[in-house]
Amino acid sequence: MNECTTARLCQSTPRATLVALGLKVQQINLFGPIREQVQIQQKTVRYSPTDKLYDAWIAILAGAHGLVEVNTRLRSDPALQAAFGRSACAEQSVIQDTLDACDATTVEQMEHALTSIFRQHSQASRHNYPQQLQVVDIDITGLPCGPKAAYATKGYFAKQRNRRGRQLGRVLATNYQELVVEHLLPGTDQLAKALRPLVEATEQVLELDAARRARTLIRVDAGGGSLGDINWLLERGYQVLAKEYSGKRTHKLAATVMEWIDDPRVPGRQVGWVPGVAPEYVRPMQRIAVRCRKKNGQWGIGVLIVAELHAAEALPEGAVPSVAMLLTTVYRYDARGGGVETANKEDKQGLGIGKRSKKRFEAQQVLGQLGRLAHNLVIWARRWLMPEAPTVRSLGVKRLVRDVFAINGVVERDETGRIQRIVLNQAHCYARRFLGALQALVGAEHVAVTLGET
Repeated sequence: MNECTTARLCQSTPRATLVALGLKVQQINLFGPIREQVQIQQKTVRYSPTDKLYDAWIAILAGAHGLVEVNTRLRSDPALQAAFGRSACAEQSVIQDTLDACDATTVEQMEHALTSIFRQHSQASRHNYPQQLQVVDIDITGLPCGPKAAYATKGYFAKQRNRRGRQLGRVLATNYQELVVEHLLPGTDQLAKALRPLVEATEQVLELDAARRARTLIRVDAGGGSLGDINWLLERGYQVLAKEYSGKRTHKLAATVMEWIDDPRVPGRQVGWVPGVAPEYVRPMQRIAVRCRKKNGQWGIGVLIVAELHAAEALPEGAVPSVAMLLTTVYRYDARGGGVETANKEDKQGLGIGKRSKKRFEAQQVLGQLGRLAHNLVIWARRWLMPEAPTVRSLGVKRLVRDVFAINGVVERDETGRIQRIVLNQAHCYARRFLGALQALVGAEHVAVTLGET
């Protein structure tokens, strides 16, 4: 690598690519609405409360799964601090104190700020509804925590029996992989209780009027498939793809299937048309039964509820859909697994949303909002990099945070502290692949990105 002159300061960093992203964040003033709208009742000594929230957010992007890692991932990396516009970084305990100072007003202010950021930068907020359905996936994921945390109760936590924790309700604009809404909930709450508040919050963020709701497909699992919830969604004008909530009704409906069809994609799975009308629902709908063999040899059965998924597919009363239509609908529901369920898994592994736990409920809410903004920035960064590095399309949040944002290198700064050049370690397997994309990302800042040995 070229040696630095006395007029330049060279600093090594384990996250040279994240440095480039930090410059982009500064350019678009991404964190600006939070600085302007969020007021935390805490005295400013050296750093303002929003500065400390900013430090916590940068650490999350740097892969910190605990706020204690602020000291090792951010405070020890002055080049990364400079890229995000910080001349220094708060100590982790001071950041913890700021989070503990957050109250219900802070949470509300953060929501307003995140809504402003989402509307300004997201693709979902600019979705072309007449041309394509807006697909919205809603789900609940468990966040285990200590028993002394507020609203930490026994609930369902996968493979963790008798564990205490909270639940996180999330709404994903699946076409764009962007998180629209998050609600932190007590550990006993499930989707049946959280669905309507989540949908109402989504309507506010995406500005869903009647015409837009008619072009929005809401997908939920059985937790949101009760008769009351489905009818509420139908009355709101949404298109719905859900799984039947009641196990007894599921088996009763499946027994009416006249012919079961083997699924060519999933060995051992069969689908069947449920005949008859469903007068209990406020709008016409179709029902499709799906069954698979369990390990004990019995059938595991579910029933999908399909409410006017596409106007062109609407069937006259008494008509039977084609096999292709049945399978297409089942596969569309299967895609939930690559939507919100994958987003939950990726964010837990890549952004550590299940690792950072605060006793105070409001502190945990604000911490979750920072994680939500981090998720969306990672998704937007993938979009920014994609024209020059198409391979980034196949990388999820975990791979981006762990691998792409962690290419080590050297950052050169002039005597005023301005970043002039980012030198990537050419031995890193991703360095050459993303060189052109990073150059394009920071081109407006007149920062050079090159390869070198480190």
